Amino acid sequence: MNLDIGWLLILFGIGFTGSFISGMVGIGGSIIKYPMLLYIPPMMGFVAFTAQEVSAVSAIQVFFATLAGMFAYRKGSLINKKLVLYMGVPIVIGSFIGGFGSKFLPDSAINLTYAVMALIAAVMMFLPKRGVEREDYSGITFNKVIASVTAAIVGVLSGIVGAAGAFITVPIMLVILKIPTRVAIASSLAITFISSIGSTVGKMMGGHMLLIPSIVMVVASILGSPVGAKVGKRMNVKVLQWILATLVTATVIKIWYDILA
Repeated sequence: MNLDIGWLLILFGIGFTGSFISGMVGIGGSIIKYPMLLYIPPMMGFVAFTAQEVSAVSAIQVFFATLAGMFAYRKGSLINKKLVLYMGVPIVIGSFIGGFGSKFLPDSAINLTYAVMALIAAVMMFLPKRGVEREDYSGITFNKVIASVTAAIVGVLSGIVGAAGAFITVPIMLVILKIPTRVAIASSLAITFISSIGSTVGKMMGGHMLLIPSIVMVVASILGSPVGAKVGKRMNVKVLQWILATLVTATVIKIWYDILA
């Protein structure tokens, strides 16, 4: 692995782009950074990361990206504390189990897990949403059992790939729990932050953490995520939904093509 300015700039560009989108649409950014870290460095002539290394770097990057994005949303009533509690606790337990357990899995299994999660997210984003958008975000109700069980499952799977699972938790909130879009996006940042604690600790205990790429990604996250969050709060709800759906679908096509090929 060559430690030069070109390599560092590539990593920073990947981190900033993913973190900007993270703050804008309420995802941890790994939905696009995972394939970018896998494919872009070798395309530019640098040594490729393994799936284990990519998932470890993604985990710590998501931690800081969602932390920065969450602070951008901290004012106002968009973050639903009950939703964060009922989904945050199960997802952090599951993400730790998945993050630590991934050390026993081959790269192909990690890539397959990611591809399946991305496919599920893509399908869910195109399902009709029965919730109604509204300006008053007080008094939002949801099925607490479904919220907790789905969060635990997502936690285990996302812990394996270091993605924190926001690109599935957002569709779950929109389609199944019928949470308004802006509340789902803001709350998912808090839930993803909690999830990333478990997956980051698990990955560090698994021994696949890379110091320099992680530091570069963290710096990019701190800069990119708050900017994306500010842009997201000014954008039309439908535009945010289509951005998320497009990103997820593009990633699904690429990952599954590589697996089947």
